[in-house]
Amino acid sequence: MEEMPTINTLDDLAKLVDEDDRLFVRWSRGPEADAKGSSRDDLTGVPMPGLSANPLAMEDWWAPRPLLVWVARRLYDYSHLEGEKGPGVRPWVLVGEERGRGPDNEPLVSCLRPVAWIEESVLEDARRVVAGQKGRWGPMRRPSDT
Repeated sequence: MEEMPTINTLDDLAKLVDEDDRLFVRWSRGPEADAKGSSRDDLTGVPMPGLSANPLAMEDWWAPRPLLVWVARRLYDYSHLEGEKGPGVRPWVLVGEERGRGPDNEPLVSCLRPVAWIEESVLEDARRVVAGQKGRWGPMRRPSDT
């Protein structure tokens, strides 16, 4: 498989998202590892009709807020997956087509084209952007307040 480029800044990722509303972020070992084209339900092991991924396209209700904050949140919300899914798991961007929904209501997509890896520095930028927002923001697996 051809070497994928790497996105090095949150700004560069936001520009890509602004240009193509079919982009998704996937947390895995990459396109080669995902070549079979489907994820399995972690609880039951049942094969699903696509790869678990999260859309990067900004929702209409988010406007007029900044796209950069939206993209930062999309990365930050699922950043726990890097540690939970084991060694070698990292985020990457793909052009995808939705095939269904997974058990957490996440899109299941077919990968039409791998786009790029997301560098760790982009995740750090996303954390900084999120930390600068008002309210209680955090990854989907938030620690309890107790």
